[in-house]
Formats: sequence, structure tokens, C-alpha cells
Amino acid sequence: MSRQAENLSGSLYMVAAMGAFALEDMFVKSATAVLPVGQVLILFGLGGMGIFALLARWRGEAAFVRPDRTLAIRSSFEVMGRICYTLALALTPLTSTSAILQATPLVVAMGAALFLGETVGWRRWVAILIGLAGVLLILRPGMQGFVPASIFAVLGMIGFAGRDLATRAARPRLSNAQLGVYGFGALVVSGVLALVWTGGATLPDAHTALQLGAAILFGVLAYECLTRAMRRGEISVIAPFRYSRLVFAMILGIVVFGETPDAATWIGSAIIVAGGIYNILREGRSRR
Repeated sequence: MSRQAENLSGSLYMVAAMGAFALEDMFVKSATAVLPVGQVLILFGLGGMGIFALLARWRGEAAFVRPDRTLAIRSSFEVMGRICYTLALALTPLTSTSAILQATPLVVAMGAALFLGETVGWRRWVAILIGLAGVLLILRPGMQGFVPASIFAVLGMIGFAGRDLATRAARPRLSNAQLGVYGFGALVVSGVLALVWTGGATLPDAHTALQLGAAILFGVLAYECLTRAMRRGEISVIAPFRYSRLVFAMILGIVVFGETPDAATWIGSAIIVAGGIYNILREGRSRR
């Protein structure tokens, strides 16, 4: 396959992954309107964990491996990210929560420079700071329209960035299916912690059970498409399509939940995306 064909294939997989992630968020948000956040996380995690365990066995791999220090750190950040991001989905608009999440690559780049010794030039630092200013514009701390629960979206974003940094630091030799098992396993841990705090577990009705089943299927599909995307073509070409998730989330938030993003959310989203895309393109150029 030519490089151009690989880039096209990888880009299409990335868009498909982001669309599936947005649908996963939609179904999770809908389920949390009926069930406690902790219970949703537990059921969602058990379902995804089971599917990836079966995939691992089907591929002749061990579903579980002995965890090491890096995997423990990665899982801890995953727990933080999942609890806080799911709380943000439950308590705040899908549009603003998804917009804040788009700052994750910028925080990863900043963390790589501060903690992993990676070189980040002044132009990329400017792009990172501009992107973070976009997050502040969406949050509007101390101003009219500030939603305190939006802090959960920021904490979730930081948790996911820490997870990605832990993965980058050690690059554990785990298959995609094994990473999926531990990633969804972290959801179960997150759910138990949240449920112990809030309580209130109930038996889901048929409609909510279908929503959770759809969230699991789209979550697994998104993970698989994302993995395929990152293994094809040039990262600098494919990675910017990650921001298509925000487009899908905006559409779903407006159509399904009747949300009406204000001007600050639109402008802040545009700033975050612009800073992120510039950072990715600049990183790709510096590696050539």
C-alpha cells in the first residue's frame, strides 16, 4: 500500500473512531440520567473487559498478564480520568465536556517536556498556552455562566493525559486486546470507588440496558479503529482527525440533548482545536 493510501486509510479509521467515541459518550450520558455514575462505569467496564478478554483468547494471547509499575501508574490515571470524565458527562453539557477533552494532546505535550525531557520549541509552547486559554474560555471561572461541575471535565482530561504519558514513558509490551482488558478493568475499579461514595445501585430497565450495551459496543469499536488508525501512515497527517470527535459531539449534543452552545464555547473550542492541530503538525515537522 502506498503512503498516500495508508494516510487515507488511517484518517478514515481515525474519523470512525472519533464518531464511535462520541456515540459512546452519548449513550453513557443517557444511562447516567437513570443509574448512578458508579454503576454505569461498572457495567460498562465489565462488558468491554469481557469482549477484549475473548478477543485476546481468540488471538491466542493471555487475557491477563502480571502488572508492572508502569501499568499500575497508567491504570491509576485511567481511573481518575474515567471517574471525572463520566461525572462531567452526567452533570454538564456533552458539547462543553467534549471540547475540554480535546485539550488532552496539548497537556500530554506539556507533560512530555516537563517530565520526560522531550524537546518542545517556543512555537509549540505558545500553541499549548493558547489551547489552554481556550479551556479557560469555556470554563469562565469567576464569571457568569461558570458551571462548577465542569471542573470534572478538566480533571478527567488531566487523568487521560497522565495515562498517555505513562504509556509513552515505558511503552509496555502488551497487545491491543490486553490493553483493552486493563483499560476497561480500570472502569470497573472507577465504578466501585464511585458507587461506594454515592450508593444507590438499582437494576437497569430494558431501555437503559440497551443504552449500556450500545455504549460498550461503540467503545470497543472506537478503541479498535483508533489502534488501526495509529498504526497506519504518518501520525502528523492522521492525528489531526482526532478533533473530528468534537464535531460529532456538537451535533449529538444539539440534536439529542437539545444543548445550545454559547459563543464562548464555540470560540474556546476553535482555539483548542487550532492549538492542538498546530502542535501536532509542528511536532511532525520537527521529527523529519
